[in-house]
Amino acid sequence: MKKLKLYSTGYLFIFPSLFLTLVFAVYPIVWAIRYMFYDYQGYGEAIFIGIENFTRLFHDKLFWDSVVNTFIYAGGKLILTLPLALILAVILNRAIRGRQVLRAIYFMPTVISAAVMAVIFFIIFNSYNGLLNKLLTNFHIFSEPIDWLGPKFAMLTVILIAVWGGLGNYMLLFLAGLQNIPNDVYESAALDGANELQKFWYITIPMLGPVLQIVIMYAIIISLKGYESIMVLTEGGPIGKTEVMFLYVYKLFFPVSTGSGVEQQFGYGSAVGFMTAVIVGIITALYFYVSKRLNKLY
Repeated sequence: MKKLKLYSTGYLFIFPSLFLTLVFAVYPIVWAIRYMFYDYQGYGEAIFIGIENFTRLFHDKLFWDSVVNTFIYAGGKLILTLPLALILAVILNRAIRGRQVLRAIYFMPTVISAAVMAVIFFIIFNSYNGLLNKLLTNFHIFSEPIDWLGPKFAMLTVILIAVWGGLGNYMLLFLAGLQNIPNDVYESAALDGANELQKFWYITIPMLGPVLQIVIMYAIIISLKGYESIMVLTEGGPIGKTEVMFLYVYKLFFPVSTGSGVEQQFGYGSAVGFMTAVIVGIITALYFYVSKRLNKLY
């Protein structure tokens, strides 16, 4: 009787989380898996069409262009964000004046909504009356405004905005790892004549091995899934230059505008969402395979 009471109390505590997970996570996945074999527009009758959605998917240039754009976006974000975050963490881990304030300043962008952040940067990077173009032309750095959200610079712009938004988060994770490295190790290396670069390369990086594994995996997944700020800034344009996978999936379920060129198609959207999840899963699995080498650094 006591065991039954104990177990029932435990189940009562986990029931709210379990219920929400089933309703908002498991059920939508099951729903999407079912409808990816149907022609369904979100209204009317769902018609079973077998694997026709997947056949269409493999010939869908918009989707495969979005895959390429996703890799460019994620790769650019990772290449810029992670090294900068690590360098900032190393600097702010030292006993310098005002480091707590600086940590807060760099972390602050991570608590801002992606939509709000995108609106702010739209005002800054607007091609016609943006603050950045006004500043550059007023100081005669450029004679004409630059189309930052045009075909040539749109991807670079959204990558830089993503770096600004995510830098503080990764910096904080690296700081947590750095604070677990004993100072005695650095003092011993200094006695042996090691300079700052040698300490960083031969002590900091190896002893951050486990943290690096987690941070890189987290950064890869977040970068591949990111689309919110792009949706607000460019809606995937111009001419599909910033269309990423998850934004394309979102449009198939919830078209963002009549000019996006993507119609509401729940059945096809489910198939595209499934393929997108497979691609992210493959990238994650490849990373797990490669990351085994990082274990040797620790």
